[in-house]
Amino acid sequence: MKSKSLFARSLLVSFASTLALLAASNACADEPVYGPELQGFDYPYPVARFAFTSQRQVLRMAYMDVHPAHPNGRTAVLLHGKNFCAATWKQTIDTLSDAGYRVIAPDQIGFCKSSKPERYQYSFQQLARNTHALLAALGVNRATLIAHSTGGMIAVRYALMYPQETEQLALVNPIGLEDWKAKGVPSISIDDWYVRELKTSADGIRNYEKNTYYAGHWRDDYEPWVQMLAGMYRGPGKEIVAWNSALLYDMIYTQPVFYELGQLRVPTLLLIGQKDTTAIGKDLAPADVREKLGRYPELGKAAARMIPNATLVEFPELGHAPQMQDPGAFHRALLEGLGKR
Repeated sequence: MKSKSLFARSLLVSFASTLALLAASNACADEPVYGPELQGFDYPYPVARFAFTSQRQVLRMAYMDVHPAHPNGRTAVLLHGKNFCAATWKQTIDTLSDAGYRVIAPDQIGFCKSSKPERYQYSFQQLARNTHALLAALGVNRATLIAHSTGGMIAVRYALMYPQETEQLALVNPIGLEDWKAKGVPSISIDDWYVRELKTSADGIRNYEKNTYYAGHWRDDYEPWVQMLAGMYRGPGKEIVAWNSALLYDMIYTQPVFYELGQLRVPTLLLIGQKDTTAIGKDLAPADVREKLGRYPELGKAAARMIPNATLVEFPELGHAPQMQDPGAFHRALLEGLGKR
């Protein structure tokens, strides 16, 4: 009897251990861990790295370079936003490639699969120069820039610095259409940004993106992009990821492009989800200031008036990421707008 009891107990322990292993496996699948350069997260196309020297250090800029089966002679460069990476452009890459565009989608320095230096003076000019150096190395001397969110601020700076090499801009809910500091958003130190960024979690990312990017709606196909970011904050490089994010937030807050929109001389397509309420540092602002920030129905129209050769396309029911929320409507508008340069 004792032998049978021990055997039964052994089976129970073995069964419990198996269940524990399965639970751990499921937890790992639900909460992936990625390296500081997003090691372990797969991109939809092969990733190459452009090595260059900047600010007395060698950096590596990750990018995808997708060549079409039937080229139309144009190159599109896709610039991601603060909380996205080049991989999130997958549907746009496919759409543009099918239409004959060569598509180059980099991860900016400080983001995703690119280098995250310990010390770097971030500026939109620097990120534009880095992008220009990448394109020069790839033999691209003229390109259309399609840019989302923070990428829109880089694209505006790029077009101001390299007008002859910029064929067209397509700005997708760009931030920087207002000066948050001038409107009353208080500044915080980079050290304070760093403390905030160390608290980044999947739940925090998801809640923010649901309310801002997707106008209160959520779908399962958004979740991989949440885990893409959150996975780096679970990994061994959490501190360097958070530090670079803090430096980048300070750049965004302190370097407005808003005042120079009128100096753009390239055809500019504005693709604006009207439910967007994005504003950097909005949660830091007093209530009376906060309610005046991120009003994209007003910001889009004002930008279209400021930019000399602008076309405004509005998506009444979409938020900060129309390319993700309604890819069909977005890509129809994008291809039509690119054809009107």
